[in-house]
Amino acid sequence: MRHTEFWLRMEQALGAGYARSWAEQHVIGELGSRTVDEALAAGESPKQVWEAVWRTLDLPLRDK
Repeated sequence: MRHTEFWLRMEQALGAGYARSWAEQHVIGELGSRTVDEALAAGESPKQVWEAVWRTLDLPLRDK
């Protein structure tokens, strides 16, 4: 998964106006107690980060 697809999925899940803010502020334990932004900046793959977001938000299987 590329970063562009990751951000499209984030916007679909959270809305275009909220996705970036959520990624900057919400800490996810599965990502080493880091935010999405911190995990991506540290080199985590967008796919792994998306899967953690997907589980955190309890999104439907079709969004995985």
